[in-house]
Amino acid sequence: MAENQVEDFMSTYKNLLVEVRDGLGTITFNRPEALNALNQQTIDELDHVLGDWEKNPQVKGIILTGKGKAFVAGADITQFNSLNNEGATTFAKRGQEVFGKCEKILKPVLAAVNGFALGGGCELILACDFIYASENAKFGQPEVNLGIMCGWGGTQRMPRFVGLPRARELLFSGEMISAEEAFRIGLVNKLCKPEELMNESVKKMKLILSRGPLAVAQTKKVLNETFLTAEEGLKKERDAFSYLFSTSDKKEGVNAFLEKRPANFQGK
Repeated sequence: MAENQVEDFMSTYKNLLVEVRDGLGTITFNRPEALNALNQQTIDELDHVLGDWEKNPQVKGIILTGKGKAFVAGADITQFNSLNNEGATTFAKRGQEVFGKCEKILKPVLAAVNGFALGGGCELILACDFIYASENAKFGQPEVNLGIMCGWGGTQRMPRFVGLPRARELLFSGEMISAEEAFRIGLVNKLCKPEELMNESVKKMKLILSRGPLAVAQTKKVLNETFLTAEEGLKKERDAFSYLFSTSDKKEGVNAFLEKRPANFQGK
């Protein structure tokens, strides 16, 4: 593909808008009616794009963003009532694998967070190399409100961004925080006015892509190898996540969310 040429894949995927321009690939989550919640098809599509772009020399860097008022507002909770322990293990492993591709691909990946980045959406940005956020973005890991926990890498990656005490606070409380607070605690690299988010993200990526690509790739590789023990941690997260899907609290939490009422947890 020649420089300045646009390669357009927007008709290829149902839940993603995908474009390559001047070596920069952009993936836009495109389920605005569901706040871009990650269902199985979206995960599969993201997996396919990342796998394709990992091997494509024309794609030198990647930006992830969302359409509408959300980046990704989490996993699609309507799937949860059908999951037992075995299904939850498979669900967690699949998300971990795809997010792991985002983390391990030897090309820079920037999350341009335009709105809500909650649950699985927050876990996804943690698998990116850095995070730019609109001033009206919101962040959080609200899984505990459903009687479950992070299953796609949040327990392993959040402490690297904000430190263990802050990670505990976010993961235990399930509270949502503002973009300003996320920037203050080190979760976000840069705050942008909403209308300037994509321009600022592209500007940063173009700067990085002007550097030695092998040097950037090897730097990312070595940084990732600093956290090799995370593989064991991800398995422990997966096991704990699947255990919670056998509890009454999980059933109550998910049903309460879907029925738009407060949950009555019994601790069993």
